[in-house]
Amino acid sequence: MRFGMVHRVMTDALAALGVIALVASGQFNRYVSWAILIGLGLALVVRESWQRHPALRHLDTIVLLLVIAAQVFRIVVTDASVLDVLVEFAAALQIIRLATRKGAAHDQQVIVLALLHLIAGTVLGGGLGYGLCFLGVLVVAPGALVLSHLRREVEGNYRQGARDRTGLPVDVPRILRSRRVVGRSFLAVTCLLSIPIFVFTALLFVIFPRVGLSLLLLNRGHTGRMIGFSGKVDLGAVGVLRSDPKLAMRVEIPDLPEPPPMRLTMHLRGTALDAYDGRTWTQSESFKRPAENDAGLVPIERYPDPAVDPVMRIDLEPIDPPVIFLPPNATGLRFKHRGQLGVDPNTIAHRGPEGEFRYQPVDDRGLVYDVFLSRKRAPTFQRLAAAERRRYLELPKDMPSRIVDLAMAWTQGLERPVERARAIEARLRTEYRYDLASPSGQDPQPLDHFLFESKRGHCEFYSSAMAILLRAVDVPTRNVTGFIGGTYNRFGRFYAVRQGDAHSWVEVFLDGEGWVTFDPTPPADAAPKSELVGVWAYLRDFIEATSQRWDRHIVGYDLNQQVSLFQTLTSRYRRTGSSGEAALSTRRLLAVAGVALAVGGGLLYWRFRRGRRGREEDRSDSGRTPSSILATALYESLEAAMLAQGIPRPPSTPPLRHAEALGRVDHPLAREVLTLTQVYLRARFGGAKLTEDDSRDFERRVKALRSADLRALPPAESRLHASP
Repeated sequence: MRFGMVHRVMTDALAALGVIALVASGQFNRYVSWAILIGLGLALVVRESWQRHPALRHLDTIVLLLVIAAQVFRIVVTDASVLDVLVEFAAALQIIRLATRKGAAHDQQVIVLALLHLIAGTVLGGGLGYGLCFLGVLVVAPGALVLSHLRREVEGNYRQGARDRTGLPVDVPRILRSRRVVGRSFLAVTCLLSIPIFVFTALLFVIFPRVGLSLLLLNRGHTGRMIGFSGKVDLGAVGVLRSDPKLAMRVEIPDLPEPPPMRLTMHLRGTALDAYDGRTWTQSESFKRPAENDAGLVPIERYPDPAVDPVMRIDLEPIDPPVIFLPPNATGLRFKHRGQLGVDPNTIAHRGPEGEFRYQPVDDRGLVYDVFLSRKRAPTFQRLAAAERRRYLELPKDMPSRIVDLAMAWTQGLERPVERARAIEARLRTEYRYDLASPSGQDPQPLDHFLFESKRGHCEFYSSAMAILLRAVDVPTRNVTGFIGGTYNRFGRFYAVRQGDAHSWVEVFLDGEGWVTFDPTPPADAAPKSELVGVWAYLRDFIEATSQRWDRHIVGYDLNQQVSLFQTLTSRYRRTGSSGEAALSTRRLLAVAGVALAVGGGLLYWRFRRGRRGREEDRSDSGRTPSSILATALYESLEAAMLAQGIPRPPSTPPLRHAEALGRVDHPLAREVLTLTQVYLRARFGGAKLTEDDSRDFERRVKALRSADLRALPPAESRLHASP
């Protein structure tokens, strides 16, 4: 393996891992991320000969000034975040240096920038993508640092006028082309250095106390607003709801059957809307007050009983606005305390209109909370004051009368509100067609157009139609937005709810029961979506499950987990000591012994093969005569002399052909080069013997050739002849 090629590959890999760690943090938008990755790819394929072209001598300075000017313009003129600008500039700086580097000094700058990018990735993201980049850096960094130091020393010796054993200046290109500097053992040892580094880092991570003054508070994710969870929904502006596969939350359900259903409908409630003006749903009330909180326990209608109530755990990704999602039979919440020293920013919940809950974001790691469920599956909200009943029956002032007539026709002969609700729900499910791009949204009366003209629309049209039709027959309703459910992750044993699972349904108030959930959207279209199947679905589930464990046990590693880990280890040690049993069972001892024997046997076999290969090489070398070995060393001095005279032999050209080529161009040194080359060939391959006098004469003539003192050369008829 060529020294220069291995050095460049390892340096490039380290730089790429640093930039990818920044991109994986999610700090950039999609277009900036693609621009950075494309720029990185182009910088990595730039050839060294292009980088040393005289026309590109000041390219790095020019491009750097342009990037600085562009970033300053963004800060002054646009509303770009200073943090975003600085991180983008750091990535651009690495790309510029990769594309314009010249020598070991620039390579060391690349390595320093890569390590700084890794640190920045820790601050900005710290997700699973960053973890993979971190492991890659652990493997590549030792070799890249050692090779960079070696190249820096070589180039430093060259600048200081150092000479090799032949007396010539240090030939940097030749060293970079050499295959003797870097071998497999070197790469194996430097890469294996990552193991003790990783172990030491892991011990520090586990043992070092978790403090709350983390730079993660600076992180600001680009989560974007999820449609339908604010206090306003316009039927004509909702657009395509179910086309985004991005993960929104992970839900762990208690007491699942075996095997768990692959798709589960949960109706996770986010926001409820009570006022409809013929086109837009809004909330008629607007207030925000802190929710009751008892040591992290938040009641909804009553305080839950943690000892007996089933618990659903929800791991919510960062969302804007920060809505807390609840199933229809929730009784209370419990937020996870971070368990940090110093400042302990506990989650603060706020209660809004229509039973909406929101949280106060502490950082951009989302929210993990437990939901206590009613054992009797009773609705979450059970009360409706008589004074408030009227606003859940209000209809738009300009609503066409035929909507009321339709409601009367569909519920004719039905007295109980629950029967009316089921009748309208069944009609909408069977007589209308689901369509994400409904034409009714452009009509001045979208609901009327949906019911009588197009008869097709997305979930907002279905829920709006049912809510208004029930109000027309004196049944209180409100429109609800949230997530319909999720698909089961077989590796993490949770349900993955995606942004494409955003949905809208209806809550109907039934006397004696409370606000009951109805979903008029056809079941096949309301079910949680999963676009991937087969191998891709397995791969997606594995990545998402691994990401959850990384977030929970690495990013979310806090004082509680640290104390719990030490308590577990301590209790196991005490149980083992008190019982007088051995620390390891016989099976474990046998397993450990087996692994040790396998590793030891593998090492012995490797040493045996390596020694055997070395002995074979020694035998092959011992087969060469002393004259052959001496001739090789003498010809190396001849090659150095030819290089000094500007007539080096290309590696692909045989010695005799090179000497004859000099003769064809009538070079003044051609005759002497041909003479010495023939001596070398006779001794090296012809079995001729070189005496001490021959060796001294060869060296004298090489010295004269190097100094181009043609007068010191013997006459043409004086030739060296190796003794037979």
